[in-house]
Amino acid sequence: MTPVIALVGRPNVGKSTLFNQMTRSRDALVADFPGLTRDRKYGEGSYEGQRFIVIDTGGLTGDEQGLDLEMARQSMQAVEEADIVLFLVDGRAGLTAGDELIADSLRRSGKQAHLVVNKTDGQDPDIAASDFYSLGFESTFLIAASHNRGIRSMLEILLPSEEEREEEDRADRYPGIRIGVVGRPNVGKSTLVNRMLGEERVVVYDMPGTTRDSVYIPYERQGSQYTLIDTAGVRRRKNVSEVVEKFSIIKTLQAIDDAHVVILVIDAREGLVDQDLHLIGFVLDAGRSLVIAVNKWDGMDPEDRVRVKEQVQRRLDFLDYADKHYISALHGSGVGVMYESVQACYESAMAKWPTNRLTAILQDAIAQHQPPMVHGRRIKLRYAHQGGSNPPVLVVHGNQVDSLPGAYKRYLENTFRKVLKVTGSPIRFEFKSGENPFAGKVDRLTPRQKVKKDNDEKQGRRPKKKRQKSLKR
Repeated sequence: MTPVIALVGRPNVGKSTLFNQMTRSRDALVADFPGLTRDRKYGEGSYEGQRFIVIDTGGLTGDEQGLDLEMARQSMQAVEEADIVLFLVDGRAGLTAGDELIADSLRRSGKQAHLVVNKTDGQDPDIAASDFYSLGFESTFLIAASHNRGIRSMLEILLPSEEEREEEDRADRYPGIRIGVVGRPNVGKSTLVNRMLGEERVVVYDMPGTTRDSVYIPYERQGSQYTLIDTAGVRRRKNVSEVVEKFSIIKTLQAIDDAHVVILVIDAREGLVDQDLHLIGFVLDAGRSLVIAVNKWDGMDPEDRVRVKEQVQRRLDFLDYADKHYISALHGSGVGVMYESVQACYESAMAKWPTNRLTAILQDAIAQHQPPMVHGRRIKLRYAHQGGSNPPVLVVHGNQVDSLPGAYKRYLENTFRKVLKVTGSPIRFEFKSGENPFAGKVDRLTPRQKVKKDNDEKQGRRPKKKRQKSLKR
């Protein structure tokens, strides 16, 4: 579905200028004259392959009469049509009574509204936006529409990513929480699926390779929708000989991509083997939430149980955020408790956090432990926002982010995981540098500089370098 974005605000705050920048056109008239736009104007734009529709509206004041009242009705009609509402304010004029009236109207409409502080060029953006934080919007964007500054970052946050669009398609096909059950052959995956369903839905036989294809089973439990995905066992590559089994492995990997939460089943009597670690690697590479189920726990000696638990804790120390359950799929012990872990994983993987909160967590982390210095300059991390879900993607903007060491990235991940209480799901970080205002611009020389450069080239002279003054002790 193509998102619809409506631009609303007082007259002469830059709505038409922003409309032209977002649609890359000059369809909307722009002049330093309030009330120039009167009717709704529609335009189409795109960002990173995602199309969207923009609606430019007339200016609102909150006490409209006559013609202004009809313009206000047109603007509120655009708000009703829109999926996203951008409330533009003037960073130079500051907060006005009209802005407060418009903010109240947007809150009553119940629409997803975002505050956009325009005309921040030539001044400190944070100071320009300080008056508007009292309006209480969860997300605030600082832009300069006339210079096309900050618009790309805003669209990156507002528009759904490619992964989110694919997730919407999967949700239409498979309702509810999708749970993939994976593991090596004959570890009890199908038995666990039948136990979770409460009926003999899939074939169970004491022979490896019984399940050939991934089976998607929608069902309901205690008022919640689920889709269980029973998969074929994945063996080591050297042991795979049949063509059918090769296709089964591909189906299993596709099922991992389709799932919200993956339950990895391990045979307690064989212990944790290398192939289990390979499967964990597949799940983490796909960015899916993970629950560890150590099956066939019934009938084991106490000494063997202690040994298996120590092995799991030692070899899966890097998965300290994933819940581990010791179960018996055959008898059902410990199976019902896994639903709590599945629900917590799903909520963490699909959570939405406002930009203000993520930026506050980032600033607190920096205050606790600053980024290192590179070439005599401190790495600066300015703000963070969410770039996707399943897994959660956090985008951090700053300077010299390419030089940020891995240890500091892990520190940020642990900090965000602890504060946001993310369970079972990996967190992916993307670090982006700020837009370079001089990118693509040619260094133009004055006529006098051109003559001097030509003379230097003819005489074979090199450009002079500035001498550094020696420091006296």
